[in-house]
Amino acid sequence: MTEEVEIILSELDDEELVQQMHDDLYDGLQEEIVESVEILLSRQWTPYDVLTKALVEGMTIVGIDFRDGILFVPEVLMAANAMKSGMVVLRPLLAETGAPKVGKAVIGTVKGDIHDIGKNLVSMMWEGAGFEVIDIGINNPVENYLAAIEEHKPDILGMSALLTTTMPYMKIVVDTLVEKGIRDDYIVLVGGAPLNEAFSQSVGADAYCRDAAVAVETAKLLIAQKQQKAQIA
Repeated sequence: MTEEVEIILSELDDEELVQQMHDDLYDGLQEEIVESVEILLSRQWTPYDVLTKALVEGMTIVGIDFRDGILFVPEVLMAANAMKSGMVVLRPLLAETGAPKVGKAVIGTVKGDIHDIGKNLVSMMWEGAGFEVIDIGINNPVENYLAAIEEHKPDILGMSALLTTTMPYMKIVVDTLVEKGIRDDYIVLVGGAPLNEAFSQSVGADAYCRDAAVAVETAKLLIAQKQQKAQIA
């Protein structure tokens, strides 16, 4: 049996280190990710480059394998937590440098529902894709969504439900946005095990996201379309 050679992160060149970070994210290794982020920053990498080239690209690989059934929820949560530990170092630096964001999202589970694993996964995967995410938690009445979008001015409003009894509450939130004349200001995405595309359309959402990987792809696509329309206008 061959002994594993211990990798000294600081001895890797930039390209090797980024590759190693992708592997370490995949394996959910938090301490190694933090160390690697700090090494790249010490080599004069910008916080934004560390975010996009090391962390976001690494989480993209995780997202693809999750979508394709190679990775499962526990492994994705470990990867997302490793990403989060790297973000603890990067977030204040990104704020200082005014680094560009892919977009901003508010997400929460609807009133009467206290399930949050799926929501947490989407939240982490969005953050892993470069979004700024405001997670308002579980059991949210319409007032909570309104307060969050007023305060944070997001591009996306994400709603989650795992109970068939709480699913209809999504329509109350969307209808309230329509009444207030602000529905078109936001991309509304819905998700949760009992939902489907037809339900999403019936409540007036922009799209149904089957899982966290799809939520990332859908959010990116709809934000890009929104930005294109804004440029044309």
